[in-house]
Amino acid sequence: MLIGSISKDPPPHLTLCDATVDRVTTFKLLGVHVSSSLEWTDHVYAMVSNAASRLHFLKQLNRAGASIRDLMHFYTAIVRQVLEYACPVR
Repeated sequence: MLIGSISKDPPPHLTLCDATVDRVTTFKLLGVHVSSSLEWTDHVYAMVSNAASRLHFLKQLNRAGASIRDLMHFYTAIVRQVLEYACPVR
């Protein structure tokens, strides 16, 4: 991924150890989805999708009759950490 101003159009292909480096518009680094436009849209969609699937399990636990304390532990350990990961990044 090339970030910043590029003087040539199109920019030259990059090689590393005699292999051409693929160009991508987004990649995942330490759990954070980084896009070439440096926008957070891809990251937010991925985190919302991940949290939604985990909230589904919370709903299933509630239907199964889990106690409020158990539901709070599940939310704190499994759901909230997904929503709060890398929040300070701006």
